[in-house]
Amino acid sequence: MKFLKWFVIILLLLAGLTFVGFKIMFSQTKKHSPETEVVYQQNGLDLEIVYSRPFKKDREIFGGLVPYGKVWRTGANEATTFKTKTDLRVAGELLPAGDYTLWTLPKESTWEVMFNSGEYFWGVKSETEASHDPELDVLNVKAKVQKTFKVVEQFTIEIERTPPVLSFKWDDIVVEVPLSSNAP
Repeated sequence: MKFLKWFVIILLLLAGLTFVGFKIMFSQTKKHSPETEVVYQQNGLDLEIVYSRPFKKDREIFGGLVPYGKVWRTGANEATTFKTKTDLRVAGELLPAGDYTLWTLPKESTWEVMFNSGEYFWGVKSETEASHDPELDVLNVKAKVQKTFKVVEQFTIEIERTPPVLSFKWDDIVVEVPLSSNAP
């Protein structure tokens, strides 16, 4: 009986230490890649994007930290989420109203932008493999990479202009995907 009592105490202590360790790790990753929310409510659209924003920190980003030809969680930490309350046209293609995770496949001259119905706790399975399940892709569109003269230090997703454009900006590139209401 005494053994069982100590065994339970040790298990509870280990569980408590594990919980505290995860909380510390979680807060540290958020400090280096803070989470932000983008809200767009115009032109009949009601959109929300939640993602974490890593910094460049003198690193080679595309073709380095973010390899070409591999699915990227499109930010840091958890998978990026994209919510639309209405049906939406993305690069002319229909995206039904709903909650999605947003993934990209960067290449030197084009990106594939994927809206996925899966829910993922974290954006990666391992250091080199995204959690993305292609079987759950609802919509995939391609967009051209544009080089910029100004380096963007912190990864940024924006919805800007009228008509709206979904923009991904980091390092010396911008990728833009046109959005529009599905209303006639």
